[in-house]
Amino acid sequence: MHMNMYLACLPEMVLAILALGILVVDVFLKDKHKGLTYFLTLFTLLVTAYLAIRVPVAGLFFDGHFIVDNLSQVLKATGLVVLFMVVIYSRAYIRDRAFPRGEYHVLLMMSGLGMLLLVSANTLLMVYLGLELLSLPLYALVAMQRDNQQSVEAGIKYFIMGAIASGMLLYGMSLIYGLTGVIRLDEIALKLLNGDNQLALFGLVFMLAGVAFKFGLVPFHMWIPDVYQGAPTSVTLLVGTAPKIAAFGMIYRLFAEGFVHLDTIWVTYIAILAILSLAIGNIVAIAQTNLKRMLAYSTISHVGFIMLGFIAGPEVGYGNALYYTLIYALVNACAFGLITYLSYKGFEFENLKDFKGLAKQSPWLALMMMLVMFSLAGVPPTAGFYAKFLILTSLIDAGWIELAAIAVIFSVIGAFYYLRVIKLMYFDEPSDAVFALKPTMGMIETRSMISINGLAILLFGVFPGPILAICGYALGEALF
Repeated sequence: MHMNMYLACLPEMVLAILALGILVVDVFLKDKHKGLTYFLTLFTLLVTAYLAIRVPVAGLFFDGHFIVDNLSQVLKATGLVVLFMVVIYSRAYIRDRAFPRGEYHVLLMMSGLGMLLLVSANTLLMVYLGLELLSLPLYALVAMQRDNQQSVEAGIKYFIMGAIASGMLLYGMSLIYGLTGVIRLDEIALKLLNGDNQLALFGLVFMLAGVAFKFGLVPFHMWIPDVYQGAPTSVTLLVGTAPKIAAFGMIYRLFAEGFVHLDTIWVTYIAILAILSLAIGNIVAIAQTNLKRMLAYSTISHVGFIMLGFIAGPEVGYGNALYYTLIYALVNACAFGLITYLSYKGFEFENLKDFKGLAKQSPWLALMMMLVMFSLAGVPPTAGFYAKFLILTSLIDAGWIELAAIAVIFSVIGAFYYLRVIKLMYFDEPSDAVFALKPTMGMIETRSMISINGLAILLFGVFPGPILAICGYALGEALF
């Protein structure tokens, strides 16, 4: 039994040990050898992803705190793959800006450890610990450029908002524990099935507010635009991708498993938050001139779309929401990866006007960015189109036809600001920023990753079967 416990958390143990080992190794490395931490980090993430897929046991461990099931395997493996991509995209960016590379990579892996614990959480305590371990390294990373006032301000704002969200979540959890006397999510579900649920609703509202803060749903979205714009682009790339996969796991564990018998109530609350997120995200994004800030509001609208899957219910919606989350993480990684790649020493390539005429200087990068924008807008045959199509069909199948219509209207509004980027790249004269780009810029693995990432957006749009099969395996559903 003890051996099974250690096997269950083997990916977490390996990631923690290797990350701490890299931190020690980095102390003894000379400046010219600091790049070694990059390769060690890639190795660590690959090994951990392999162990997450191949974990030989399943079930509840550590007195029910820790769960290993299909969902945890899929979320861990995909989250680690996204982190792998983030590390590759970030290499030249953090080197040119003299980031402390050892600390950057170790903080990234510690945040990854929080993600692994969060998606395997089966108690309120474990959810909170996983969430905090995910968030705390991100606060430090956002403020890592201490000579950049914008970065420091973003880090402070992120920390304060995160602390408020954690407090609300913890208060809601304390109310639920006070009412039920248990912290295991499956036991909470049983207690709420038979008990008086008025106090439970009060706790549920606070927990939902805390989760909405972390996920970036309106009206708890205030931190997202400032953090996305103010953080170094390589950190924005991290914040905007892998944590979204972990957040899906947290929402599924808490609401689809713990509060499953209160679904008629929390679905209504989430529907309101989703509509507000679609409206504010898509409308305010139109006014943005900074691409990172525009993508921040885009994130708010896409999170609203993911929530629509939870509204549709377990029969048709949860698997499609997971599909949307995975595709969104893939597309967002390519979007911020491209911004990171185009930003050169002394210049951040992040304003919309900087992208003018990019197709004339670098047709391939413009094509990759066009695929990203088409996917975010939901234009066929990209993966984003199929993801939106699945969410909309699940809403219609579940009887939420008005909600599906609202989602379509705001998606059409949102298409404007995505297509504007394509217009700037292909139909405007090249900007000074584009002229300054070197034809053979960056590193070969970064260029290769952008190409693989961009083509995957197209490939999974034409052949969505593999990702659908993964989502079906994760939730035990037939999604075809």
